[in-house]
Amino acid sequence: QVQLAESGGGLVQAGGSLRISCVVSGNTLFSYRDLAWYRQALGKQRELVAGITSGGTTTYEDFVKGRFTISRDNAKKTLYLQMSSLKPEDTAVYSCRYGTPPYDYWGQGTQVTVSS
Repeated sequence: QVQLAESGGGLVQAGGSLRISCVVSGNTLFSYRDLAWYRQALGKQRELVAGITSGGTTTYEDFVKGRFTISRDNAKKTLYLQMSSLKPEDTAVYSCRYGTPPYDYWGQGTQVTVSS
């Protein structure tokens, strides 16, 4: 069984920075799995933010390019999202995804709130 636990969310002012983490535990092959961050704002559908392959290739949605950086530490089985130049519209619950459908797992999410 695989478990994911996000942390690091909080309240930050517009223009500020925050780093969130996702620790993966259980019977995993972490270094062989693709990972991703998603977010869901209140009343909106969940959307992809950024992804990182097992080989370290990163992709970003246009709305975070140049502001967010996704990274992974295979030894710590941890996924990170460094967020800078935050905007009020970045306010959402951020969740990590381990693996790819149909063999994917999700965390509960961490709330990020950006005040104007």
